[in-house]
Amino acid sequence: MDDRVLLKEASRAREFSYSPYSDFAVGAALLSKSGKVYTGCNVENAAFTPGNCAERTAVFKAVSEGEREFEAIAIVGGRNGSKPETVYPCGVCRQVLCEFVDAESFRVITGEPEGEMKVMTFNTLLPFSFGPKSL
Repeated sequence: MDDRVLLKEASRAREFSYSPYSDFAVGAALLSKSGKVYTGCNVENAAFTPGNCAERTAVFKAVSEGEREFEAIAIVGGRNGSKPETVYPCGVCRQVLCEFVDAESFRVITGEPEGEMKVMTFNTLLPFSFGPKSL
């Protein structure tokens, strides 16, 4: 799947964000090695800690449906009602992704669906990761 198409899927997922407290909506689209795309959005909670990021929502959806291998994730974020901007996974999301991705080949795509786009390997975001190979 083309990176730009995956970024557009993330942008569509962002529309479902439940972010009344931060007013910061995020969407993610996770591409599995089987070719299926799993989307997620951030879901906030008045107590804050029970909330969940878009990236983890997508990973948990995929894993709960039997997927364990992934090629790429696209992330789109920004204030509700605003133009998307470049955002990156938080530390917790990076750790969750680390469990399931090949750090050398997994692509992280972020930016604007119709504008600037950045693509990097997961290893760029979490160069000294602690994952399954660490045990």
